[in-house]
Amino acid sequence: MTPTSTRACKPPIRVARRLAVPLVLTLMLAACGDSQPQKQGGGGPPPPAVTVAKPIKRTIVDHDEYVGRFAAVNSVEVRARVSGYLESVHFKDGQRVKQGELLFTIDKRTFQNALEQARANLAQARSNLRFAESDLSRGQQLVKEKTITEQSFEQRAQAARNAQAAVNGMEAALRQAELDMQFTELRAPIPGRIGDRRVSPGNLVTGGAGGNTTLLATIVSTDPIHFEFTFDEASFLRYERLAENGHDMASRGGGLAVELKLVDETDFMHRGRMDFIDNVIDRSTGTIRGRAVFDNPNDVFTPGMFGRLRVPASPSYQALLVPDAAIASEQSKKYVLTVDDNSVARPKYLTLGPLVGDLRVIKSGIGPDDEVIVNGIARVRPGQKVKAQAQGKEKGPPGRPSASAKPQAATKTD
Repeated sequence: MTPTSTRACKPPIRVARRLAVPLVLTLMLAACGDSQPQKQGGGGPPPPAVTVAKPIKRTIVDHDEYVGRFAAVNSVEVRARVSGYLESVHFKDGQRVKQGELLFTIDKRTFQNALEQARANLAQARSNLRFAESDLSRGQQLVKEKTITEQSFEQRAQAARNAQAAVNGMEAALRQAELDMQFTELRAPIPGRIGDRRVSPGNLVTGGAGGNTTLLATIVSTDPIHFEFTFDEASFLRYERLAENGHDMASRGGGLAVELKLVDETDFMHRGRMDFIDNVIDRSTGTIRGRAVFDNPNDVFTPGMFGRLRVPASPSYQALLVPDAAIASEQSKKYVLTVDDNSVARPKYLTLGPLVGDLRVIKSGIGPDDEVIVNGIARVRPGQKVKAQAQGKEKGPPGRPSASAKPQAATKTD
């Protein structure tokens, strides 16, 4: 064999060696894989672990919620009753005032002069009356003695009557002058909180019974205070039906206990009572006006302030509740997943009631002995086998709250 032919055969040998190395490694890896023991049970994933609990039994009272505003029980505009120059102001803007507390003073000098004049006129009239009565008394004896005529006697009697009428007129004028003098001091007609003064001292204020009297300030009562709201005709009829059946709901009888919370509060902390339902349903809105009253010793509530009122809407009843987070949706339907005797998740469709905290009242769809999946529902599909564990026995968050004997407030929500 010539050297030239030997050199021509070397390259194919190198190529064969390069191809043999990966092939050997592949066979070794395959052999190692075959030597490992295969997993038992077909290699499928284990059933998902879930937490189950039976529905909670509680005594529930349904509630309706309404938004409304506070309004003062009493509101008075302080206006001058006599005309004159405002002399002084005796309060600070926005302070609380007591009934009868002095608020404004009008210049008294003109009214003091009128009062003195009325007293003098009354004294003169009384003097004239005493003379007329004495003259009449003498005339009675003279007419008996035929010293004067009957006509003269009647004239003396008429003069006495005129003198008495003059006294009565002067007494009335004196009382009016005394009233005008009192009206120069404007006092608080009700207890409450006064607004800002509308007129400064030195200005002329107009008083009297006409419509052009000067407004000086406004006082509103704050304790107790009203809360006004409106509710629809259907709710009104429902309340009246309940009242007819012996349940004292928001009817015109009044006295129903209600609860309220302010815009910055998370719970219904304030207790009050219904005291008025209007006698007419508004034809334009189909609503009727209601009113509750609340104590307000610390002036927490202010007229015009918004609040949310909660009104009982049913008698107490026994209900089943589940955590609201355990309820799933299928388009417009609501359901929970329950675990049957074969540890299979089964959906049960529900009719929902109102919320009680983080629990939801269930009107129908489940029974008291159903095992409802309350934790791990996102890992489960209907018809899937699960590994269920009773709530309270698993590690992690504490178990469900125990049932309470006190009726719980349930608020209707959409």
